[in-house]
Amino acid sequence: MAVLTGVAALLVPAVPAGAATGAGVPPPGPGQVVPGEGTGTPALVRGIREHAPDSGSAAGAARAYLEAQEGRYRIAHARRDLVPAGTTASGTRESVRFQQRHRGVPVLGGQYVVRMENRGGERIVTGTSGRYFTGLTTGTTAEVGEELAVERAVDRVLDDLGAENFATAPREGEEESSPLRGTARGLVVLPRGTGVLTRHVTVHGVDPAGGEPVLREVYVDARTGYPVLGYSGIKTFRTPVRTPGPPAPEAAGPRPTTARETGGGVRLDGTAVDLDVSRDEERGLYVLRDRTRIPDDGQGERALTTWDARGTHVGDVSGKWPEGVREFSSPTPEFGGEATGAGAVDAHWAAARVHDYYRHEHGRNSLDGRGMDIDSLVGVTEFGEPYVNAFWDGHKTVYGTGDEEYRPLSAALDVVGHEMTHGVIEHSANLVYAGQSGALSEAVADYFGNAVETDVLGIPATDPDSGLLGERLCRTRTPRECALRDLDDGRTTTGSFLGLDFLNDNGGVHLNSTIFGGALWDAREELGADLADKVVYRALTEYLTPLDGFTEGRNAVLAAAQDLSVAGDGLRALRRAFTAHGIVPGWESALGIDSDPLLDRVNTTGTSLGAGGGWWAASKSNEDGSEPYSVWAGRADGKGWPRLMSPNDGRHHVNPATDGTTVVWQAYGPGAVEILARPLAGGPVRKLWAGRGGGSATGVDGDLVAFGYANVGGRSGVAYLSLKDPADVRTVGGGTYRRAYSPSVSGGKVAYQEWRRVSLATRAAYEWRTLVVDAATGGTTVVHEAPSTTSHGPTALNGTHVLWLAERDTAGSGTALFRAPLDGSGVVELAPEAGWGPLRVHDLTASGDSVTVAAYDPDAPLGNEATPKLHQFTAAGAPGGQGTYRGRVSCNRGSQTHPAAVGGSRVVWLDATTGTTGVVTRARPTGRCG
Repeated sequence: MAVLTGVAALLVPAVPAGAATGAGVPPPGPGQVVPGEGTGTPALVRGIREHAPDSGSAAGAARAYLEAQEGRYRIAHARRDLVPAGTTASGTRESVRFQQRHRGVPVLGGQYVVRMENRGGERIVTGTSGRYFTGLTTGTTAEVGEELAVERAVDRVLDDLGAENFATAPREGEEESSPLRGTARGLVVLPRGTGVLTRHVTVHGVDPAGGEPVLREVYVDARTGYPVLGYSGIKTFRTPVRTPGPPAPEAAGPRPTTARETGGGVRLDGTAVDLDVSRDEERGLYVLRDRTRIPDDGQGERALTTWDARGTHVGDVSGKWPEGVREFSSPTPEFGGEATGAGAVDAHWAAARVHDYYRHEHGRNSLDGRGMDIDSLVGVTEFGEPYVNAFWDGHKTVYGTGDEEYRPLSAALDVVGHEMTHGVIEHSANLVYAGQSGALSEAVADYFGNAVETDVLGIPATDPDSGLLGERLCRTRTPRECALRDLDDGRTTTGSFLGLDFLNDNGGVHLNSTIFGGALWDAREELGADLADKVVYRALTEYLTPLDGFTEGRNAVLAAAQDLSVAGDGLRALRRAFTAHGIVPGWESALGIDSDPLLDRVNTTGTSLGAGGGWWAASKSNEDGSEPYSVWAGRADGKGWPRLMSPNDGRHHVNPATDGTTVVWQAYGPGAVEILARPLAGGPVRKLWAGRGGGSATGVDGDLVAFGYANVGGRSGVAYLSLKDPADVRTVGGGTYRRAYSPSVSGGKVAYQEWRRVSLATRAAYEWRTLVVDAATGGTTVVHEAPSTTSHGPTALNGTHVLWLAERDTAGSGTALFRAPLDGSGVVELAPEAGWGPLRVHDLTASGDSVTVAAYDPDAPLGNEATPKLHQFTAAGAPGGQGTYRGRVSCNRGSQTHPAAVGGSRVVWLDATTGTTGVVTRARPTGRCG
């Protein structure tokens, strides 16, 4: 997947600081102007004092001001294209946010902010900031309907989950239903180049592999039906294996009449605390419902409430109100051991502390600034098993049970503050939760979560543990051993930035967050807690916009500090904090790699690579990612120039494969998905097949082509055909009770994984099989059989053997690599689960003498080793034994995915180290990495 850096590149050049302003409009003078990147609208203007036209409301005055200043801001149709998105007022200050629309369609991340002073109805503009994309010219008529967009979005997420977690048998009784469903959210313009019109689809449901809830925000090209952007929408505290997330919530329903009371309880650390509770007159019980904090706005009772979700599956609470869940209750105002053990006392007490912090320190009325209810659900599980995480789902905080080592995450005030701060972020800057903007969101949530805890508990900034997050969660470990992050580690800089695709930690939202969060914490130590908190809060609520990254975040904090009269040593200290963490303009250009680049800045998402016969094949968009993808091919040794293989026909051409003679790929259009082929030497493009949906696996070897496809409901199948006679298509799987996955092809044979029902009498009688079929004769060899409790991954053929990945226990952390001769005799584990880390492996490719996998260490600390890296083994190994481990293919930082074997030990792969994904290669492994 593409890496979102927080900078949306456009074709329109930026306006320099000295550009002319409108007629009769004074220039900013001594103020500061930061040009926008790829847009005519400044990213930041501050230090000005200019009259806003009298238009009644703050939004009307701000919009009229931008309209009058068109020469500076280049917003030609402010009344048409700027929709008010909220006004924040504090004393005489007013900050107005606008959402950009292009010809009536919302622009992702397009927000612009106007800051004013209002003195007796006379408004003075003091600054502006944000992103208004002036280069958008795309049309707004969709060629793809909502139904097809939803199907393609669901297929993409199912394919992504299968690639990440392997194919898993449907749960008993769920064979005929899809585990995911999609909800169309309308048209959205992605601000790439001249704009990409998309249909926004929210995909939600349950991951078939482990039952975790799933939410992905997917943007489907409205002209081709290809998903061009997707990321998870849930805000978790820990880095999850798979991130849960919410669909639209359902209302909890009216609360019974209650009377306010004061009660108490004991936190999990043994501390006795007071609790604001209520007496439920209908039930005759006291409940954890605090009606004292959120003012009644005339629309009904507002409350801070803690709900008993013990034993409820996490997939049943994300974004919806679970049936039967009620408030924690007690016969007296004192809540006993049951509420303590569940983490309910902690959750209720901590939520009140976080609310009070924002109310008293920043004048904020609840998380949305308008008095919204604050709801906490405590005690969720994963199908009855411990759930060790917490998240904000857009409407409430959810806390898992904890396990033998970790208490429920509500036991840590900094975790509660972190999750509730995500609510504040969503209702202010609304930072997109992916890439740099997502890491910025995590950094701000970490900062305020820790700020609340250190203030409430009286921890001085000089305490070496003051920057730890989650350090009070463990039952036996020391705080430093227990902590999941440390804002004061002094090591996280942009030099340790991890370039990641969106399937890995949503593009590094947790793994890169301490770069910016550490700078903020350093600033708190330098400026003092009170002033630093006010600076960061103002930057969040009055400067930051959804696609901002680290550089924009630095500019926002520095500008907010100057608004608050921070100058001299204080301002220099702020700059030092950011510089010490490497957050300086142009920091991304310093990132380097130890591999040979073949195709730079591919700007694609969800498409794999192909290689063979000394050649590679890959999909690529243009420099700003706005054009539909084309397939290119080139020599793996880097000699010569890449060749364009696909036609420029407006479709997305993806998932190419090559054997060094022919390139085969998939083409996504507003109708069917087609399999196309073209000789490397040139010639016409041939259509081999057309169907409803494609999978990510495509292969070609000589005359034989194999590929995955999908029927309605994500029912996966495998097809193969001859280039000489493509009409003779053979298919397996694609049904409710028989499905096929992960094809590979070599030497006239096709290998694939199959899941099937083997008994009609017993509904649960299913099995997995790894098969090899001879395409010429149709003869099929069952290489391996396994129970349905396993999960199966990619296959690879290298002429003499078939190799495949599997996990015997879907909850386990290791992956087994199997190898067998083509006749199925002598199955061995080339690298068994316990023998290489254990590693979690996603991708597999093989040549005659080498096997390469993309894998990560699930037990590694938060950092580089927790991201996918390429590992290589010998293909043969000792007779009947393991292969020889050759080491890491590359020491590049960031994600290394979709390896494709060229021949010998040379592989090509997609590398995101530099923050933008490119095709790179190495002729041999680098061995050990320091």
